Amino acid sequence: MLHISLAAETIAHIGSFPITNSLALTWFVMAILIVISVSISRNTKLIPSNGQSIMEVLVEGLYTFFESVVGSHQVKQLFALIASLFLFILVSNWIGLVPGVGTIGFFHKAENKEVVAHETVAVEEVAITHTEEVAVTHDEAPVVDDATVAMHENVETEVEATGAHESETKFVPLFRGPTADLNTTIALALIAFVAIQYFGFKTLGIHYGERFINVKNPIMAFVGILEIISDISKVISFAFRLFGNVFAGEVLLAVMAFLMPFIAPMPFLALELFVGFIQALVFSTLTAVFVNVAVAHEG
Repeated sequence: MLHISLAAETIAHIGSFPITNSLALTWFVMAILIVISVSISRNTKLIPSNGQSIMEVLVEGLYTFFESVVGSHQVKQLFALIASLFLFILVSNWIGLVPGVGTIGFFHKAENKEVVAHETVAVEEVAITHTEEVAVTHDEAPVVDDATVAMHENVETEVEATGAHESETKFVPLFRGPTADLNTTIALALIAFVAIQYFGFKTLGIHYGERFINVKNPIMAFVGILEIISDISKVISFAFRLFGNVFAGEVLLAVMAFLMPFIAPMPFLALELFVGFIQALVFSTLTAVFVNVAVAHEG
Protein backbone atom coordinates (compact mmCIF):
# COMPACT_ATOMS: atom_id res chain seq x y z
CA MET A 1 0.00 0.00 0.00
CA LEU A 2 1.37 3.42 -1.03
CA HIS A 3 1.43 5.74 2.01
CA ILE A 4 2.47 9.38 1.74
CA SER A 5 1.83 11.81 4.59
CA LEU A 6 3.21 15.34 4.83
CA ALA A 7 2.93 15.43 8.62
CA ALA A 8 4.24 12.92 11.13
CA GLU A 9 1.62 10.61 12.69
CA THR A 10 1.07 10.09 16.41
CA ILE A 11 1.72 6.51 17.51
CA ALA A 12 1.58 6.82 21.32
CA HIS A 13 1.21 9.25 24.21
CA ILE A 14 3.18 9.93 27.38
CA GLY A 15 0.45 11.51 29.46
CA SER A 16 -0.85 14.29 27.22
CA PHE A 17 2.43 14.48 25.26
CA PRO A 18 2.07 12.89 21.78
CA ILE A 19 4.83 10.64 20.47
CA THR A 20 5.09 10.76 16.69
CA ASN A 21 6.78 8.17 14.49
CA SER A 22 9.50 10.68 13.54
CA LEU A 23 10.16 11.57 17.19
CA ALA A 24 10.55 7.89 18.09
CA LEU A 25 13.15 7.42 15.37
CA THR A 26 14.86 10.67 16.40
CA TRP A 27 15.39 9.26 19.89
CA PHE A 28 16.72 6.06 18.33
CA VAL A 29 19.24 8.01 16.24
CA MET A 30 20.35 9.95 19.32
CA ALA A 31 20.79 6.70 21.23
CA ILE A 32 22.92 5.23 18.43
CA LEU A 33 25.23 8.25 18.33
CA ILE A 34 25.55 8.42 22.12
CA VAL A 35 26.33 4.72 22.48
CA ILE A 36 28.94 4.78 19.70
CA SER A 37 30.66 7.94 20.95
CA VAL A 38 30.77 6.77 24.58
CA SER A 39 31.99 3.28 23.72
CA ILE A 40 34.74 4.56 21.42
CA SER A 41 35.91 7.36 23.72
CA ARG A 42 36.11 5.11 26.79
CA ASN A 43 38.14 2.43 25.03
CA THR A 44 40.72 4.46 23.14
CA LYS A 45 44.02 2.65 22.66
CA LEU A 46 47.44 3.54 21.35
CA ILE A 47 47.02 0.81 18.77
CA PRO A 48 43.46 1.51 17.62
CA SER A 49 40.88 -1.15 16.97
CA ASN A 50 38.89 -1.23 13.75
CA GLY A 51 36.06 0.84 15.22
CA GLN A 52 38.44 3.41 16.67
CA SER A 53 40.30 3.64 13.36
CA ILE A 54 37.06 4.33 11.48
CA MET A 55 36.05 7.04 13.95
CA GLU A 56 39.50 8.65 13.86
CA VAL A 57 39.43 8.81 10.06
CA LEU A 58 35.91 10.28 10.13
CA VAL A 59 36.67 12.89 12.79
CA GLU A 60 40.00 13.85 11.23
CA GLY A 61 38.39 14.20 7.81
CA LEU A 62 35.62 16.41 9.18
CA TYR A 63 38.09 18.53 11.14
CA THR A 64 40.31 19.06 8.10
CA PHE A 65 37.35 19.97 5.91
CA PHE A 66 35.82 22.49 8.33
CA GLU A 67 39.25 23.93 9.04
CA SER A 68 39.54 24.76 5.35
CA VAL A 69 36.12 26.45 5.52
CA VAL A 70 36.39 28.62 8.65
CA GLY A 71 40.08 28.62 9.50
CA SER A 72 42.18 26.96 12.18
CA HIS A 73 41.18 29.39 14.94
CA GLN A 74 37.40 29.20 14.52
CA VAL A 75 37.28 25.46 13.93
CA LYS A 76 38.47 24.82 17.48
CA GLN A 77 35.36 26.55 18.83
CA LEU A 78 32.87 25.31 16.25
CA PHE A 79 33.93 21.75 15.57
CA ALA A 80 31.91 20.08 18.33
CA LEU A 81 28.71 21.81 17.15
CA ILE A 82 29.07 21.43 13.40
CA ALA A 83 30.36 17.85 13.59
CA SER A 84 27.41 16.90 15.82
CA LEU A 85 24.98 18.51 13.38
CA PHE A 86 26.61 16.72 10.45
CA LEU A 87 26.56 13.27 12.07
CA PHE A 88 23.02 13.60 13.41
CA ILE A 89 21.60 14.80 10.08
CA LEU A 90 23.56 12.18 8.12
CA VAL A 91 22.33 9.27 10.24
CA SER A 92 18.78 10.71 10.26
CA ASN A 93 18.78 10.99 6.48
CA TRP A 94 20.13 7.50 5.93
CA ILE A 95 18.03 5.73 8.56
CA GLY A 96 14.91 6.85 6.70
CA LEU A 97 16.05 4.66 3.78
CA VAL A 98 16.30 1.48 5.87
CA PRO A 99 13.72 -1.15 4.82
CA GLY A 100 10.78 -1.10 7.22
CA VAL A 101 10.92 2.63 7.94
CA GLY A 102 7.65 3.99 6.58
CA THR A 103 6.35 0.55 5.60
CA ILE A 104 5.90 -1.27 8.92
CA GLY A 105 2.97 0.01 10.94
CA PHE A 106 -0.65 -0.51 11.87
CA PHE A 107 -4.09 0.44 10.63
CA HIS A 108 -6.03 3.08 12.54
CA LYS A 109 -9.75 3.72 12.10
CA ALA A 110 -10.05 7.39 11.24
CA GLU A 111 -13.41 9.14 11.55
CA ASN A 112 -13.93 12.66 10.27
CA LYS A 113 -17.09 13.75 12.07
CA GLU A 114 -16.51 17.41 11.29
CA VAL A 115 -16.89 16.79 7.56
CA VAL A 116 -20.18 14.91 8.10
CA ALA A 117 -21.50 17.62 10.44
CA HIS A 118 -20.58 20.34 7.96
CA GLU A 119 -22.38 18.56 5.13
CA THR A 120 -25.45 18.01 7.33
CA VAL A 121 -25.65 21.76 8.02
CA ALA A 122 -25.32 22.40 4.30
CA VAL A 123 -28.24 20.03 3.65
CA GLU A 124 -30.42 21.89 6.13
CA GLU A 125 -29.56 25.23 4.51
CA VAL A 126 -30.39 23.90 1.04
CA ALA A 127 -33.72 22.54 2.27
CA ILE A 128 -34.65 25.83 3.99
CA THR A 129 -33.68 27.87 0.94
CA HIS A 130 -35.76 25.65 -1.33
CA THR A 131 -38.75 25.89 1.02
CA GLU A 132 -38.55 29.68 1.13
CA GLU A 133 -38.40 29.84 -2.67
CA VAL A 134 -41.53 27.72 -2.94
CA ALA A 135 -43.32 29.93 -0.40
CA VAL A 136 -42.37 33.16 -2.20
CA THR A 137 -43.46 31.73 -5.55
CA HIS A 138 -46.92 30.80 -4.24
CA ASP A 139 -47.18 33.96 -2.02
CA GLU A 140 -48.00 32.03 1.12
CA ALA A 141 -46.43 30.78 4.35
CA PRO A 142 -43.43 28.41 4.02
CA VAL A 143 -44.55 24.85 3.45
CA VAL A 144 -42.23 21.88 3.01
CA ASP A 145 -43.33 20.23 -0.24
CA ASP A 146 -42.64 16.68 -1.43
CA ALA A 147 -39.72 17.77 -3.61
CA THR A 148 -37.94 19.32 -0.61
CA VAL A 149 -38.47 16.20 1.48
CA ALA A 150 -37.20 13.95 -1.31
CA MET A 151 -34.14 16.17 -1.87
CA HIS A 152 -33.44 16.21 1.88
CA GLU A 153 -33.59 12.42 2.06
CA ASN A 154 -31.36 11.97 -1.00
CA VAL A 155 -28.66 14.30 0.33
CA GLU A 156 -28.84 12.68 3.78
CA THR A 157 -28.19 9.34 2.10
CA GLU A 158 -25.12 10.84 0.40
CA VAL A 159 -23.93 12.26 3.73
CA GLU A 160 -24.24 8.84 5.35
CA ALA A 161 -22.24 7.31 2.51
CA THR A 162 -19.62 10.02 2.90
CA GLY A 163 -19.47 9.43 6.63
CA ALA A 164 -18.96 5.72 6.04
CA HIS A 165 -16.16 6.54 3.61
CA GLU A 166 -14.49 8.94 6.05
CA SER A 167 -14.39 6.27 8.74
CA GLU A 168 -12.20 3.95 6.69
CA THR A 169 -8.96 2.66 8.17
CA LYS A 170 -5.76 4.65 7.77
CA PHE A 171 -2.28 3.18 7.68
CA VAL A 172 0.09 4.66 10.30
CA PRO A 173 3.79 3.72 10.01
CA LEU A 174 5.66 3.06 13.23
CA PHE A 175 8.78 4.87 12.05
CA ARG A 176 9.43 7.93 9.89
CA GLY A 177 12.75 9.51 9.00
CA PRO A 178 13.53 12.30 11.50
CA THR A 179 14.48 14.85 8.85
CA ALA A 180 11.35 13.98 6.83
CA ASP A 181 9.43 15.82 9.56
CA LEU A 182 9.36 19.61 9.33
CA ASN A 183 9.34 19.91 13.12
CA THR A 184 12.78 18.27 13.32
CA THR A 185 14.33 20.43 10.61
CA ILE A 186 12.92 23.60 12.20
CA ALA A 187 14.44 22.54 15.54
CA LEU A 188 17.82 21.99 13.86
CA ALA A 189 17.54 25.36 12.11
CA LEU A 190 16.80 27.07 15.43
CA ILE A 191 19.86 25.41 16.99
CA ALA A 192 21.99 26.76 14.15
CA PHE A 193 20.40 30.22 14.52
CA VAL A 194 21.02 30.33 18.29
CA ALA A 195 24.61 29.17 17.76
CA ILE A 196 25.24 31.98 15.27
CA GLN A 197 23.98 34.61 17.71
CA TYR A 198 25.82 33.00 20.64
CA PHE A 199 29.22 33.00 18.97
CA GLY A 200 28.58 36.51 17.63
CA PHE A 201 27.96 37.95 21.09
CA LYS A 202 30.71 35.81 22.63
CA THR A 203 33.32 37.12 20.20
CA LEU A 204 32.24 40.74 19.66
CA GLY A 205 30.35 41.39 22.88
CA ILE A 206 27.60 43.98 22.98
CA HIS A 207 28.86 45.51 19.75
CA TYR A 208 27.47 42.54 17.89
CA GLY A 209 23.97 43.88 18.62
CA GLU A 210 24.75 46.99 16.54
CA ARG A 211 24.50 44.72 13.54
CA PHE A 212 20.73 44.64 14.10
CA ILE A 213 19.98 47.86 16.01
CA ASN A 214 22.00 50.89 15.04
CA VAL A 215 20.55 54.39 15.40
CA LYS A 216 23.67 56.30 14.43
CA ASN A 217 22.20 57.15 11.04
CA PRO A 218 19.15 56.17 8.96
CA ILE A 219 21.17 54.03 6.57
CA MET A 220 22.60 51.83 9.32
CA ALA A 221 19.14 51.55 10.92
CA PHE A 222 17.76 50.31 7.59
CA VAL A 223 20.68 47.89 7.22
CA GLY A 224 19.93 46.55 10.70
CA ILE A 225 16.35 45.75 9.64
CA LEU A 226 17.71 43.90 6.62
CA GLU A 227 20.07 41.95 8.88
CA ILE A 228 17.15 40.87 11.10
CA ILE A 229 15.16 39.73 8.07
CA SER A 230 18.25 37.94 6.75
CA ASP A 231 18.78 35.99 9.96
CA ILE A 232 15.10 35.00 10.18
CA SER A 233 15.18 33.85 6.56
CA LYS A 234 18.15 31.61 7.42
CA VAL A 235 15.93 29.60 9.77
CA ILE A 236 13.30 29.17 7.06
CA SER A 237 15.92 28.32 4.43
CA PHE A 238 17.69 25.78 6.66
CA ALA A 239 14.46 24.05 7.68
CA PHE A 240 12.71 23.84 4.32
CA ARG A 241 15.81 22.97 2.29
CA LEU A 242 16.58 19.93 4.42
CA PHE A 243 12.95 18.87 4.81
CA GLY A 244 12.13 19.34 1.13
CA ASN A 245 15.05 17.30 -0.14
CA VAL A 246 14.62 14.42 2.30
CA PHE A 247 10.82 14.24 2.06
CA ALA A 248 10.87 14.45 -1.74
CA GLY A 249 13.41 11.63 -1.88
CA GLU A 250 11.31 9.38 0.35
CA VAL A 251 8.21 10.10 -1.75
CA LEU A 252 10.15 9.25 -4.92
CA LEU A 253 11.35 5.96 -3.45
CA ALA A 254 7.85 5.10 -2.22
CA VAL A 255 6.33 5.72 -5.65
CA MET A 256 9.00 3.77 -7.49
CA ALA A 257 8.75 0.87 -5.04
CA PHE A 258 4.97 0.85 -5.50
CA LEU A 259 5.24 0.77 -9.31
CA MET A 260 8.23 -1.60 -9.72
CA PRO A 261 9.30 -2.91 -6.31
CA PHE A 262 12.36 -4.99 -7.28
CA ILE A 263 14.54 -3.19 -9.82
CA ALA A 264 13.51 0.45 -10.26
CA PRO A 265 14.19 1.72 -6.70
CA MET A 266 17.87 0.65 -6.64
CA PRO A 267 19.41 3.59 -8.58
CA PHE A 268 17.16 6.04 -6.74
CA LEU A 269 18.21 4.51 -3.43
CA ALA A 270 21.87 5.10 -4.29
CA LEU A 271 20.99 8.65 -5.31
CA GLU A 272 19.23 9.29 -2.00
CA LEU A 273 22.25 8.02 -0.06
CA PHE A 274 24.32 10.63 -1.88
CA VAL A 275 21.69 13.36 -1.36
CA GLY A 276 21.49 12.53 2.35
CA PHE A 277 25.25 12.99 2.67
CA ILE A 278 25.24 16.24 0.69
CA GLN A 279 22.36 17.73 2.70
CA ALA A 280 24.11 16.95 5.99
CA LEU A 281 27.31 18.52 4.67
CA VAL A 282 25.50 21.59 3.33
CA PHE A 283 23.64 22.20 6.59
CA SER A 284 26.73 21.95 8.79
CA THR A 285 28.92 23.92 6.37
CA LEU A 286 26.44 26.78 6.09
CA THR A 287 26.18 26.90 9.88
CA ALA A 288 29.97 27.18 10.13
CA VAL A 289 30.11 29.84 7.40
CA PHE A 290 27.35 31.96 8.97
CA VAL A 291 29.05 31.78 12.37
CA ASN A 292 32.33 32.80 10.76
CA VAL A 293 30.64 35.75 9.05
CA ALA A 294 28.96 36.78 12.33
CA VAL A 295 32.17 36.85 14.37
CA ALA A 296 34.07 38.64 11.60
CA HIS A 297 31.35 41.21 11.02
CA GLU A 298 33.23 44.11 12.53
CA GLY A 299 36.23 43.43 10.35
